[in-house]
Amino acid sequence: MNEQLAFTIEVFANGLMAGVLYALVALGFVLIYKASGIFNYAQGVMALFAAMTLVGIQNGQVPFAHLINAIFGTEVHHFGWSVHSFAAILLTVVVMIALAWAVQQFVFKHLVGQEPIILFMATIGLAYFLEGVADLMWGSELKALNVCASEGNCLPQGMNVWLEGTTYEALGYGFFIDNLDIVASIVAAILVIGLVIFAQYTKQGRAMRAVADDHQAALSVGVSLNFIWVLVWSLAGFVALVAGIMWGAKSGVQFSLSLIALKALPVLMLGGFTSIPGAIVGGLIIGVGEKLFEFLIGAPYLGGATENWFAYMLALLFLVFRPQGLFGEKIIERV
Repeated sequence: MNEQLAFTIEVFANGLMAGVLYALVALGFVLIYKASGIFNYAQGVMALFAAMTLVGIQNGQVPFAHLINAIFGTEVHHFGWSVHSFAAILLTVVVMIALAWAVQQFVFKHLVGQEPIILFMATIGLAYFLEGVADLMWGSELKALNVCASEGNCLPQGMNVWLEGTTYEALGYGFFIDNLDIVASIVAAILVIGLVIFAQYTKQGRAMRAVADDHQAALSVGVSLNFIWVLVWSLAGFVALVAGIMWGAKSGVQFSLSLIALKALPVLMLGGFTSIPGAIVGGLIIGVGEKLFEFLIGAPYLGGATENWFAYMLALLFLVFRPQGLFGEKIIERV
């Protein structure tokens, strides 16, 4: 096989894997926007908060240790035990559900009926609040995250040796595909299938879709808006936890992790703000597009570093021709 073509196929495959990670973050935006009409600016910080909480629980770290030590003059930092990854994930899910309840009870419950810009501004405040709470609870240092089913059986890291050997024998060129990206793709596929089944075939999912279509009509048939919104924020928190695990295992848990939300914006523009499949398709388009553009045009002709802006340029061009996105609901107004 031609070496240039082999390189292109490898870049394409890596772009698909990167797109899946982008789509994981975008899913949280879609869930909340679809059910409540709120664009949740805090979704990236929720992924950071979930990942930091998971690491803290795994390591037996004392929450708010620095604050406790400063007030009481103590020197406590760890409980002296570690928690199994599975138990730590379950406890983190409980924390994210509690966060969803608190957000609904103390913030959005009092903003029902307000303009969308007010709700959006509230999520900006929530993002910075959560970032500050995460710093107070777990500290600001870089943390390594690894999820293990048993000792020595953890999330795989590094190049997939089998795939590299197989492609070398078949094509004469070994593809470098990261094991963690493959796992993330499988997890994202399972997550999307689960969310679609939940939305289509469960009572709560149908209620969520009813609230998304018409709040007043949903209320008239006995649907609780408070319950549905807590449910939606809880699901978004779970998606944020999954995204935080994948991104945290890849690059470490640090405060720059919250910036992954910015990469979800062009994904949402392409896929549509109200479509779960659209988040996946948009993520794949962005992931593949930015990798191929960097490889074929950016590095040879533009000096590289085009991945930082290509996704936004593509989304802007796309909005000109289809503002609602590929799978978004077309806005029809009587004039």
